[in-house]
Amino acid sequence: MNEKVILFTAGVAFMITVVLSPIFIPFLRRLKFGQSIREEGPKSHQKKSGTPTMGGLMILLSLSITTWIMSDIFFERTPQTYLLLFVTLGYGLLGFIDDFIKVVMKRNLGLTSKQKLAGQLLIALIFYFFFQHYSISTVVSIPGTNMSIDLGAAYILLIIFMLVGGSNAVNLTDGLDGLLAGTAAIAFGAYAVLAWNQGQYDIAIFSVAVVGSVLGFLVFNAHPAKVFMGDTGSLALGGAIVAIAILTKLEILLVIIGGVFVIETLSVIIQVISFKTTGKRVFRMSPLHHHYELIGWSEWRVVVTFWAVGLLFAILGIYIEVWV
Repeated sequence: MNEKVILFTAGVAFMITVVLSPIFIPFLRRLKFGQSIREEGPKSHQKKSGTPTMGGLMILLSLSITTWIMSDIFFERTPQTYLLLFVTLGYGLLGFIDDFIKVVMKRNLGLTSKQKLAGQLLIALIFYFFFQHYSISTVVSIPGTNMSIDLGAAYILLIIFMLVGGSNAVNLTDGLDGLLAGTAAIAFGAYAVLAWNQGQYDIAIFSVAVVGSVLGFLVFNAHPAKVFMGDTGSLALGGAIVAIAILTKLEILLVIIGGVFVIETLSVIIQVISFKTTGKRVFRMSPLHHHYELIGWSEWRVVVTFWAVGLLFAILGIYIEVWV
């Protein structure tokens, strides 16, 4: 397998999304699957109300078709391929249910936190069952060192924490036009490089299929967005990148490569703790991208800045794993 295969895979995924979107977006609009905007959010976002959501379906369809076809052409499908597709589509289905409740049933908060957590836990447990069945190592390596820890049976706790926390972290980042699509493309691209470096071409193929799919989606999601991915896309992408980190045995490195997602989550945690303990807010609004909007940054400036930060984190992650 060579670099041309990787580029071809990304190109196929990109084209599938770009071709599907002009058909799919009007269909969503006709079904009145429009996004409801929270009143407590930035006032500038109110004009986005009614923009079609659930666009994550296009991403899921594109990456699934691309992964299935390319893995069949270039190598036999591996257990890792099936695990990645299971987690991605599982979290995508959970996100779709959440979006459906919000949009069709007009409940702006969608699934309750307990319902969403139950779904996330179930998918994580099923993933662990098959993960264990395929006898994948439970050893966790410390990035940039020769140190490692074998968690043994306790590895299930790490998987649950990562899948639940990671999917929610990526979900929190989906708040501005193109923000998540761009940062996700960068993070998945980094893991594609690392999977390739390990010789795990099945995971590399899947990763670049995601990159191509979200970049194709970005064509229609960049400001001003014609479609939003919704929880259908964001939860799926969160589950997918965590599954990749686990299967490449680069679990802790996800904290670096997914640094933007971590920062967004920390901003929410800090805001909640500060408000509950002192009655004061650290940020104008959380997640962090809204804070920068409210201090006067344009939406496009916030998005491009976060993309740049995400790129720096990705380069740092690759550097630590490959050269340190």
